[in-house]
Amino acid sequence: MSSVEPPLHAFRSVPKTGVIYVTSEATRLGFSQTDPEWCNLGQGQPETGPLPGAPPRTHEIVIAPDDQEYAPVAGLWELREAIAALYNSLYRKGLPSQYSAENVCVSGGGRTALTRAAASLGSINLGHFLPDYTAYEELLDIFKAFTSIPILLDGDRGYSFTAADLEREVLGRGLSALLLSNPCNPTGKHVAGDELARWVKVARDLDCTLLLDEFYSHYLFRAPPGSLPVESAARYVEDVDKDPVVVFDGFTKNWRYPGWRTTWALGPKSAVEAFASAGSFLDGGGSKPLQRAAVPLLEVDYVTQETLAIQEAFRTKRDRMIPRLERMGVRFDRMPDGTFYAWGNVSALPAPLNDGMGLFRAALDKKVITVPGEFFDVNPGKRRSGRASRFRDYVRFSFGPSLEVIDKALDRLDELVRDAK
Repeated sequence: MSSVEPPLHAFRSVPKTGVIYVTSEATRLGFSQTDPEWCNLGQGQPETGPLPGAPPRTHEIVIAPDDQEYAPVAGLWELREAIAALYNSLYRKGLPSQYSAENVCVSGGGRTALTRAAASLGSINLGHFLPDYTAYEELLDIFKAFTSIPILLDGDRGYSFTAADLEREVLGRGLSALLLSNPCNPTGKHVAGDELARWVKVARDLDCTLLLDEFYSHYLFRAPPGSLPVESAARYVEDVDKDPVVVFDGFTKNWRYPGWRTTWALGPKSAVEAFASAGSFLDGGGSKPLQRAAVPLLEVDYVTQETLAIQEAFRTKRDRMIPRLERMGVRFDRMPDGTFYAWGNVSALPAPLNDGMGLFRAALDKKVITVPGEFFDVNPGKRRSGRASRFRDYVRFSFGPSLEVIDKALDRLDELVRDAK
């Protein structure tokens, strides 16, 4: 590995997230996004081209004269109205409490939305799960007002965590908030339906704010036939301004426009006001032209068409990837309910492929990128012991790329395993 100059005295060493780390390592070996020889099963974005049955992709936007100016920190009002209207249509028909534009705060990216929320928290205990999204680690460390409390989920139980478990953790650890991805990146575990309703009730009864990263909430594979495969905790909120539930989503995954960096937080007006205040000193707001271009993409018919196309295409890729990896010897604690990730245990593979970092390094020689599981062992401030990660035997395989790329990558991984034997 090439040497890296230590930071200037004034700065600390800032670690990379898992995806950025593996991409950087691959780039040192010649990887580029445009090189068709590389297969990026480490990517955290979906394929962005046309899908069968999906609406046409947007390739051009018109920039109005006033779009050269700053957008409001909380986002364009018309976009905030459109987001609220979409949630009301999908999840809150017939309910007396409805979301409005004042319940929406638009940001320039998912991590920006989460950073605004983290900066708005007080001196509380904040729970988070293991494993979970790699970028949470620095996010939970950089702000010192709150204390992050890890909650280990058990792969042998399929990463199950019930409303009763939630109640016990909130009362036992004094949690005032809980941050999680749902469905979970990397395991694909999804809390939905009646169980999610019970989670929201626990949050309401015990005044524990749920901070729910729902960026994969349109990539669901257990929906009843004929139903739209989407889910949100917003469906189970009683009062949109009183229930302690905040959801985060955006165009990054569920609309397949990661480059737009247009995302939002949805929750009580008081929380949204806090997020906007935090945004005023953290980031100053998102892209005005792209926010305006996003408004028509929130129409229910558009969202329905795009979501059904996503579900069909990504289910096919999931069902192609996992059986092939299983035949190689990779074990899965559960079939992913959602996301476009497969969380596999590689301990039964021949050495040196039998841990996440070993497989990652060897696969790079085949021009295949994966993400070692240890990056999802969220450990803010490295407060826990420096012993080997409990997820060192795991790898996150992404089926975000096209089916052609996935098939090519699986062929190479199969060859890698056979050669190691």
